[in-house]
Amino acid sequence: MKEAIAILTGGGPAPGMNTVVGSVAKTFLAKGYRVIGLHYGYSGLFNPTPRYEDLDFFKADYIFNQGGSYLTMSRFKPKDSDFENNFNLNFFTENNIKLLVTVGGDDTASTANRIAKFLEAKQYPISNIHVPKTIDNDLPLPAGSPTFGYQSAKEGGTVIGRAVYNDARTSANWFVVAAMGRSAGHLAFGIGSACHYPMIVIPEMFNKTTITVEKIVNLVVSSIIKRKLMGIEYGVAMISEGVFHSLSDEEIAKSGVHFSYDDHGHPELGKVSKAHIFNEMLEKKLVELGLKVKSRPVEIGYEVRCQTPIAYDLVYCSQLGMGVYKLFSEGKTGCMVYISQDGYVSPLYLKDLQNEAGKIPPRLVDINSDKIQQIINNMMHYITPEDYDAAKQYVSNPEAYDFKKILEW
Repeated sequence: MKEAIAILTGGGPAPGMNTVVGSVAKTFLAKGYRVIGLHYGYSGLFNPTPRYEDLDFFKADYIFNQGGSYLTMSRFKPKDSDFENNFNLNFFTENNIKLLVTVGGDDTASTANRIAKFLEAKQYPISNIHVPKTIDNDLPLPAGSPTFGYQSAKEGGTVIGRAVYNDARTSANWFVVAAMGRSAGHLAFGIGSACHYPMIVIPEMFNKTTITVEKIVNLVVSSIIKRKLMGIEYGVAMISEGVFHSLSDEEIAKSGVHFSYDDHGHPELGKVSKAHIFNEMLEKKLVELGLKVKSRPVEIGYEVRCQTPIAYDLVYCSQLGMGVYKLFSEGKTGCMVYISQDGYVSPLYLKDLQNEAGKIPPRLVDINSDKIQQIINNMMHYITPEDYDAAKQYVSNPEAYDFKKILEW
């Protein structure tokens, strides 16, 4: 029987999913392998009747430059008991599968790590290689290398973000924009920076103080007052949805949001409009302060996950797909494929990236880097001690809206 590989996609979509799958398929097909696409993520590995199909050149060629994921995705997280009782070894033996390729973010990578340990412990002759994706850009790749999908999502978000800023300037209003980013603020900061937003709030900013609803709102108010002092009656505040992850249960209750949770224990942030919540909290604060400012919410989330990948990700994902074959041909397993900034393919072993709980921890924004601090210090607008006297025409206690005091920087 011809040797085969299997590919699955896990978590949420990102631009370039199909580019990776198509490129993996084309490369292995050209080397004489059968390529099997497994639907519904990891659930297929623990199901006696998984849904799968063969991927030929024509399917791979049709999908490689399309948005979304041809292979149906899933956030299924196997339990420890699933490994012992439900792992579908027959799927691998009956199809002569020699390699499992997983495509996904931190949760998918963490499960890939568990699978690598399981295959090694059982001495099953099956390699596994992970391809790091996520629009959140939060997998720990070296030297700041992006996860695939991030650049395309940032581009799509910036298209929306520019239009929002133009609307704010045109109508002399404020907008509150929320962007995806479950644990890290890369996407929110990237879009906010590209659009020169006067206020950007990401969880990493609270590295010296606890995140609270009041602090988030006060940061936005700080920008509104500062711009008033500058004679500017419009603006946009970008807030990363990841701040919800760092809020205590008590603070989340203050926001009035009731979350459901996914298989990995994460609040399902996509089910609620964070921008709407933030905007309502801001409006309430503005009324309390007697500030006549109109604000409107805009959500940047699902709109950017399945867009057509830009050239950067088309090339990057193609290289990642071909890189899977290079690592496999070298006998590598239990790793992520990594392409350095100067174009070399190497493995990043999942066991070396895991934390004490065996999970792959997210890569956070380096809030102290020049790249971030230059935006904060030169592009963003907020109250400083020099503004206190002038700001008293709007608030009696301007120090409570001092950007650096709020963050305890």
